[in-house]
Amino acid sequence: MKQGRTFFASRTGIVVVGLALGAIAATLQKLGNPANMGICVACFSRDIAGSLGFHRAVVVQYLRPEIPAFCLGSFMAALVFREFRPRTGSSPVVRFSLGVTAMIGALIFLGCPWRAMLRLAGGDWTAVAGIAGLTAGIGVGVAFLRDGFNLGRSHPTRKLAGLTMPAVMVVLLLLVVFYPRSGDGAALFRSETGPGSMAAPVFISALAGLVVGFLAQRTRFCTVGGIRDVMLMRDWHLLSGIIAFALAAFAMSLVFGNFHPGFTRSSPAGEAIMQPAAHTVHWLNFAGMVLAGLSFTLAGGCPGRQVFLSGEGDGDAAIFVLGMLMGAAVSHNFLMVGKGPLAPYAVAFGLVVVCVIGITGREKLA
Repeated sequence: MKQGRTFFASRTGIVVVGLALGAIAATLQKLGNPANMGICVACFSRDIAGSLGFHRAVVVQYLRPEIPAFCLGSFMAALVFREFRPRTGSSPVVRFSLGVTAMIGALIFLGCPWRAMLRLAGGDWTAVAGIAGLTAGIGVGVAFLRDGFNLGRSHPTRKLAGLTMPAVMVVLLLLVVFYPRSGDGAALFRSETGPGSMAAPVFISALAGLVVGFLAQRTRFCTVGGIRDVMLMRDWHLLSGIIAFALAAFAMSLVFGNFHPGFTRSSPAGEAIMQPAAHTVHWLNFAGMVLAGLSFTLAGGCPGRQVFLSGEGDGDAAIFVLGMLMGAAVSHNFLMVGKGPLAPYAVAFGLVVVCVIGITGREKLA
């Protein structure tokens, strides 16, 4: 057990895991998940919100098994390595609000940090503005951290609190398997067209999610954390895993014939069409990910990391995940997704809110 801890904590371990996660993401896309969206915590959470009826965008409604499996894979890893530590109490309402703003920003860009890398690995050049915005947002967040921003300490709590999120995820996973009905008169909704209608087989998606959750929990894999650590401490450990993720996804995109470079791609008829689930309003791509990156940094990790933390008993991360579900509902119900009519106002308001949180959450440094 100790040897396993040493490997996963090493530079070799994080690189191997990054390669594995990138390959898994690209393979899920090949097996049916939407193009350049083999894994996207923001998009998949949005689909789950739609499946449960929280928003009415009929093309993005599917109770995707990957998200519950991420949490449960992390939960299993935490149990095996005795790292399941129920804790909570660190500014829950603020964390919920950051989950909302993070999702609003991510859905304006149309993807989380993981999908930003997958889009780039698939040749989608519109992702460059998003990655630049993500880096800028993390940079602003690091400035707040250096100035003493702190959401406070979490405190140990009862096991029941730590088990709640994994239990909810078990229910969602069971619903995927045993409640396939959707539409009128059913409790779940499922898209008949669009990204929500595209999915890898349920068993494969769930198994892949468990593996991703287990490996990510062991290595503390976090896209936002990797960039933050380089800026804050010149520590390249986590970022080396992220680079490995992107390289593996790129290699697999080439192998599967899914690499289509450019701001647009060619249709089977030879016409120029948009890259999958993307838009070319570059300043919105940039600004949306500034908002997302800043929100993730102040909350302590990317959306994937928040899901993994919720699996190991972190109630604060669970609150953030619930905030993301609310953010998905708000984004679609109020037409703030992509280049929607209210997207510019949403990103401006969101940046004001998060900057106020960053300023008022500072503690005086000794």
